[in-house]
Amino acid sequence: MTREEVAAFIARFEACQLTKQQWTHQAHLTAGFWYVSQLGATEALEVIRGNIRRHNESVGTANTDTGGYHESITRLYLDAIEQHVRAHEHVSFAASLQALLDSQLGTSNWPLAYYSRERLFSVAARRGWVEPDLQSLESPES
Repeated sequence: MTREEVAAFIARFEACQLTKQQWTHQAHLTAGFWYVSQLGATEALEVIRGNIRRHNESVGTANTDTGGYHESITRLYLDAIEQHVRAHEHVSFAASLQALLDSQLGTSNWPLAYYSRERLFSVAARRGWVEPDLQSLESPES
């Protein structure tokens, strides 16, 4: 996707115009890549946190202790995306995004390399940041 195509996608996301079916894992990564590229990981987290919650509500997905927005997963991915962006700053926006989507982060089970299932899907991890229990975040794409 080009920068312009991603910008158009983000505009639809922010306007809550994506269907539940369009909010795929790749869509999450694309949004994370956009916000990290534009804002850096810290500000991206603030923005995407609110946007995901709003999107979920717009398609009937409640943000609860068992579903909807998940803080630890979001933060883990944004931290890894930030590392990816830094490592790929020498390539075009489109090439960097494609490399991200083709990387290990492109699989939705990637966080389970860092977290046990029990810890990752706990209420505490959904509500706030919980440190990984299997390995550190030092090298999230490896």
